[in-house]
Amino acid sequence: MAQENTALSPGPEEQPRRRGRQRYVEKDGRCNVQQGNVRETYRYLTDLFTTLVDLQWRLSLLFFVLAYALTWLFFGAIWWLIAYGRGDLEHLEDTAWTPCVNNLNGFVAAFLFSIETETTIGYGHRVITDQCPEGIVLLLLQAILGSMVNAFMVGCMFVKISQPNKRAATLVFSSHAVVSLRDGRLCLMFRVGDLRSSHIVEASIRAKLIRSRQTLEGEFIPLHQTDLSVGFETGDDRLFLVSPLVISHEIDAASPFWEASRRALERDDFEIVVILEGMVEATGMTCQARSSYLVDEVLWGHRFTSVLTLEDGFYEVDYASFHQTFEVPTPSCSARELAEAAARLDAHLYWSIPSRLDEKVEEEGLGEGAGEEAGADKEQNGCLPPVESESKV
Repeated sequence: MAQENTALSPGPEEQPRRRGRQRYVEKDGRCNVQQGNVRETYRYLTDLFTTLVDLQWRLSLLFFVLAYALTWLFFGAIWWLIAYGRGDLEHLEDTAWTPCVNNLNGFVAAFLFSIETETTIGYGHRVITDQCPEGIVLLLLQAILGSMVNAFMVGCMFVKISQPNKRAATLVFSSHAVVSLRDGRLCLMFRVGDLRSSHIVEASIRAKLIRSRQTLEGEFIPLHQTDLSVGFETGDDRLFLVSPLVISHEIDAASPFWEASRRALERDDFEIVVILEGMVEATGMTCQARSSYLVDEVLWGHRFTSVLTLEDGFYEVDYASFHQTFEVPTPSCSARELAEAAARLDAHLYWSIPSRLDEKVEEEGLGEGAGEEAGADKEQNGCLPPVESESKV
């Protein structure tokens, strides 16, 4: 008995490999890929807007504060230099002296005037005079650059706040995928749902199989991607995602799982990445949600529990049962073997039914010649004899 348990349990070499499987895409949709040894880092600065949007929130807030603070300090220092160069700071008590900026008596005052100029607060205590042409030019320059800084930084913060990936947090995938029969054919299935009442417009679903592959020439591809058909040919990949839907991949001759039985699937090493795309109804922005399933998260012979019930005048979705599955009778053979068995059964029925009908005709007392003619037709065509053969008798 101990020997049988040892033989049925996975070997010691398979368990560490299964535990050591590294996800390509995390369950929450984050891609587990880091860019290393990027030498041309200047490319990030060519698209500075996207770079700032992609930063973490604490870094984005830091850049937001620094952009305004450094701009105010820079122009405040220039206003102070103009006042210092003209001698305004030396004639503070001279009422006959016309300064560049009234009531600018030091660097702090110059800094406050820079803030008032760029933010158009304009308290009126400090104001530029018409006797300072260099100050007028600086005022125009700061007003223009200040508007550009406002547009750039406010735009970055607005885009970062309204990023559609936040909408993807309310798009959920089942924790497991299942393999079971649907209409007599093996199918790989998973479930998707939307927690919000506002819907995803033009939603579509895709699935990718990620596993290593070696070509005929000996090239090793560690993360080879293969499409899993989820209804692209029939249009079933276009979803009306109002209630949770079960997405089905039929394991046919074009599927990479065509020859995978239950045992072979459990010994395999792969990852299935699922991608749900659509437009957010409230904003019109494109949203993408992702998840993945490792081989340990694919349950053979299971089906999803129903989550939709009909109440008084509406349908109710019970998300407490969203991830639940239950076992169903499912053959352990591969889809190819199942199709071959079904084909042999169809062929047996195709040939056996005419044979039994022919025997019945002979028992009813048809002539020996008609029986021989019917037998000849049966051997020739594999179907019932034509009506003319009976009329001849």
